[in-house]
Amino acid sequence: MDVIFDPTRQTAPGGSPGGGDVIKDGDQRTFMADVVEASKETPVLVDFWATWCGPCKTLTPTLEKVVRAAQGRVKLVKIDIDKNRQLVQQLAQMGLPLQSVPTVVGFVQGQIADLFQGALPEGEVKKFIENLLKMGGSQSPAADLLAEAKAAVEAGDHAGAVELFAALAEQEPENAEALAGMARCLVALGEEEQAQEVIDQVPAKIRDHAEIASIRSALELAAEGRRAREKLGEFERRLAADPDDHAARIDLAVALNAMDKRAEATDALIEAIKRDKAWNEEAARRQLLKFFEAWGFTDPATLAGRRKLSTLLFR
Repeated sequence: MDVIFDPTRQTAPGGSPGGGDVIKDGDQRTFMADVVEASKETPVLVDFWATWCGPCKTLTPTLEKVVRAAQGRVKLVKIDIDKNRQLVQQLAQMGLPLQSVPTVVGFVQGQIADLFQGALPEGEVKKFIENLLKMGGSQSPAADLLAEAKAAVEAGDHAGAVELFAALAEQEPENAEALAGMARCLVALGEEEQAQEVIDQVPAKIRDHAEIASIRSALELAAEGRRAREKLGEFERRLAADPDDHAARIDLAVALNAMDKRAEATDALIEAIKRDKAWNEEAARRQLLKFFEAWGFTDPATLAGRRKLSTLLFR
């Protein structure tokens, strides 16, 4: 099976990056050009739909209306899942949920930035697109505050970043990036209980937002990792005695992740998948996808891990 979606690829088969059309029908042959490469210049929405899907008939016209109103600042690519099974299968294997339609995925700078499922009202679609535009560089006072908070994180000033994220969350109570950023900084400061409280109080509308899901998974992994680290030696001894002890290898990966050894954790799970992909309902692959979610779509460890997983699954 050919690999259709590889976020690390620099060129797109069968076409050139970008494209002049604001709204177009896409397929698995043009996905890299129409979506991944084009999103490096302009945020791209991908509308995964099906002819038999009732809510799709409501959502697609709404998407088209809002995208046209954005006057070229965002593009829309519509993909019929029934005609592009290979693409859907690959994206699902890499952790993108396409079990139900409509599913709308936002791409920014060649990477998955956010998604939603179901037919949202026009106002919610506008908010979703506004967030994508912020990620793509469109500035506003709130965007400036978010950029300042992120700069504080990069500088290692997590306490200062918490205050900035909190100020942004006060201005925009449903800003998922602000709430998730605040929670991540609290984790970095050793305040996991406070971080959990922030996530527990997230408004229902954004509870399934990618950023919120990411920090929720990170908190779960942190708790699992603390327990696993205490048995690190045991897992290593079990694997030395039996390299096919898949449960030990997965637990070892959890412990390594808790030690911030992301590359080693990825490699442990890739090895488990190589040895027996189907073991315990693909437990190793599912654990790896949970790592990706916790680390974030654009984290270097996620990008490297997805590349390894893609090579393994589609070789």
